[in-house]
Amino acid sequence: MSDDGNSSLGHKKFSRSRSHFTDRITADGRDGWPVAAGRYRLVVSRACPWASRALVVRRLLGLEDALSLAVADPIQDDRSWRFTLDPDGRDPVLGIRYLSEAYDRRETGYPGGVSVPAVVDVPSGQLVTNDYQRLTLDLATEWTALHRPGAPDLYPEKHRDEIDTVMAEVYEDVNNGVYRAGFANGQQAYEEACAGVFRRLEALAGRLAGQRYLVGNTLTEADVRLFTTLVRFDAVYHGHFKCNRWKLSEHPVLWGYARDLYQTPGFGDTVDFDHIKRHYYQVHTGINPTGVVPLGPDTAGWLTPHHREELGGRPFGDGTPPGPVPAGERIPAAGRP
Repeated sequence: MSDDGNSSLGHKKFSRSRSHFTDRITADGRDGWPVAAGRYRLVVSRACPWASRALVVRRLLGLEDALSLAVADPIQDDRSWRFTLDPDGRDPVLGIRYLSEAYDRRETGYPGGVSVPAVVDVPSGQLVTNDYQRLTLDLATEWTALHRPGAPDLYPEKHRDEIDTVMAEVYEDVNNGVYRAGFANGQQAYEEACAGVFRRLEALAGRLAGQRYLVGNTLTEADVRLFTTLVRFDAVYHGHFKCNRWKLSEHPVLWGYARDLYQTPGFGDTVDFDHIKRHYYQVHTGINPTGVVPLGPDTAGWLTPHHREELGGRPFGDGTPPGPVPAGERIPAAGRP
């Protein structure tokens, strides 16, 4: 989602708005949107953790050719996500300057902000869905006919109840918890949210101390959802959102786990630390009114050995790693360790 544009600040506590467009793209097209190669375009910001879920899952499943990608500028203006990274400031496929144009073609005067990830129907130029909670699960379960050979099962049926439970806990206390801390309008609200973040992280560390992944012995959607917060933790959440009881890099279990994922094809190769830092520090002017972007932290540690393979586990199960990143989607040197 938009990190702040699709949320609201009450008197004391931060709350996140629900997605307004919750149509699903399914194998049988029951919502009017059938899975079809080349029909849809995924719009993301590499700064946004919710959009990063979709980037990772798309890579792991090998959907790059079937679902094209539009990357928005990490710095928004008053019309929200814009395509100023593209020639002439227009998305080359959709022909629009702002993601809001696709929203307007779907519904004029819609409630809420313009959020990513968003999927747009290329023929009509209309938004299909901005349901960030459902989108990646559907990519894993409804788009199977278009998965690459060797794609992992990120939402295996035999583990879905446990995956759902872990994801709900991670969402409430970690994914959204850092925002509740960062945007808290009062000391008590901040302290409650911050304490909840670290309480949950310690519980997750207890789970991960003896097993390589969150559920079972392979990568699942649960790992994807935790990773997108962890990879931003030291760069923005520790300082910018005041989640500073300790740094991720100071926690042996979670730091090893996060590096293991970062170094797994499909995870770190979607992460742009430059976009992440510039977005948070320059867009959230209520928290950082100067717009100054810090030089650190040093990201070189993300490439150091983690030794998590000693716990066993097979990242892709019976499958294989994804292939090379498409040339047009490689992270520039400024965004990599």
